[in-house]
Amino acid sequence: MNLHAILSILVFSPLLGIAVLALMPKDQEKSIKLVGFLATLPALLISLAAYAHYLAGKHLSDFSVSVEWIHFRGMNVEAPYFAVNYELALSGFQLLLVVLTAVVATLASIAARYVKKEWKGFFMLFLLLEVGMLGVFTAENLILFFIFFEVTLIPTFFLIGKWGYFEREKAAYSFLIYNGLGSAVLLIVIMILFAKTGTTNINILKDILADPSAPVSGDLKLGLLIALLVAFGVKLPIFPLHSWMLRVHVQAPVPTVMIHSGILLKIGAYGLIRFGMGLFPEQFDTLSTLIAVLGVINLLYGAFLAFIQTDFKMVLAYSSISHMGIVLIGLAAMNEAGVQGAIFQVISHGLISALLFFIVGVLYERTDTSLIGNLGGMAKGMPVAAGFLLAGAMASLGLPGMSGFVSEFMAFLGLFKEMPWLAAVGTIGIIMTAAYLLRAVLGMTFGKSHREFTGVVDLKGVEFVPVVVLMLLIVLIGVYPSVLSSPLQATLETIMPGLGG
Repeated sequence: MNLHAILSILVFSPLLGIAVLALMPKDQEKSIKLVGFLATLPALLISLAAYAHYLAGKHLSDFSVSVEWIHFRGMNVEAPYFAVNYELALSGFQLLLVVLTAVVATLASIAARYVKKEWKGFFMLFLLLEVGMLGVFTAENLILFFIFFEVTLIPTFFLIGKWGYFEREKAAYSFLIYNGLGSAVLLIVIMILFAKTGTTNINILKDILADPSAPVSGDLKLGLLIALLVAFGVKLPIFPLHSWMLRVHVQAPVPTVMIHSGILLKIGAYGLIRFGMGLFPEQFDTLSTLIAVLGVINLLYGAFLAFIQTDFKMVLAYSSISHMGIVLIGLAAMNEAGVQGAIFQVISHGLISALLFFIVGVLYERTDTSLIGNLGGMAKGMPVAAGFLLAGAMASLGLPGMSGFVSEFMAFLGLFKEMPWLAAVGTIGIIMTAAYLLRAVLGMTFGKSHREFTGVVDLKGVEFVPVVVLMLLIVLIGVYPSVLSSPLQATLETIMPGLGG
């Protein structure tokens, strides 16, 4: 069976939904929301089929596609002097991120039931954003990666700026400026690599840069890695490049913030692993102590600032900064346990943050507030929502049996092997995570009531779908980590030799 077209169908399938929506009248709210939801299903089904393909013992390389795309020829007609191919592929790591993207996008489309205006425009931008995210995680050359990376910026800007909350325009422009600068730095890196090596294919670049006689000096490699650290550090985000993300998490509408916290932040981690660690392993080792320090700063800064917040959205925003510090800690360890823990944290946080932001979105729709003090006593009026909120918080603070525990344990295990004193300092952040989450969640669920919840509707109907699906996946990873570690094995076997592991 020829599977080469499958990845292209996976990436571009949301465009069919955009085409259908373009032909629909803009005032048919229910039909538009149904089409928007249905348009996310092909990518979900294909990604799950690809995962089943892997579980059946078959190679993910079956899905690879490479087609001549952009070729400029000079006087020598036999050899192009400028060539970029259309190349898509899947590795175990990429497969997990594609499945995560498809799952969260489908669940976020359900959360779009809270969008109250211009549903047609919203879903067309939403589906374009999904195309960009799927493309980012499947692109096999840097030019194609950059194009898809840029595709994610434009719809996100409008989804925040038009459908967000009170200060949505400020949040949208902050997002665009910071991420635009990060994109500019990334483009410079890509152009330098292309000019020096004549290729943008990631696997070919890896082989060229590993050759001691490569036309890229050690100092240039270090400079390019630092540039990548800045470019993807904006996306992750790494302190002090984080302020834009706080605004986005508070002002973006529910489906957009689910996508942003669950997927878009993970592009930063993916870039650091795939390009930073993959292309420049020796230089990454040189900077490992700096990256570990940045990770601990992220972890502690996010945790301490989350502890003093009065708005639960801000608690979750600073929590994201803190948890992305764990990704940096795992990568800085430069060993298998640490790298695997970092990747686990990428997937785990994607699910947990999407769950918590969905629940806080439901609370906001019911009560018009996300202030912790104003939501005190919600367990009496919304016991089911309160139960899932508490379960999500337990997952986020690393309760054994849930995905957060596996990722944090492995990341810190890796760092304790290499930098025990720094890891010991970082554990303060883990303690603080429990403190700020329990303070916030218990203050909302069992705290002093400042409002009557009489008549406030608990979770109902289709709202259970995102909550239950995300909770089941969080528990599945916590109880059976092999669901992630098995596909990652081939990726780790590729990365670790370059790191000396």
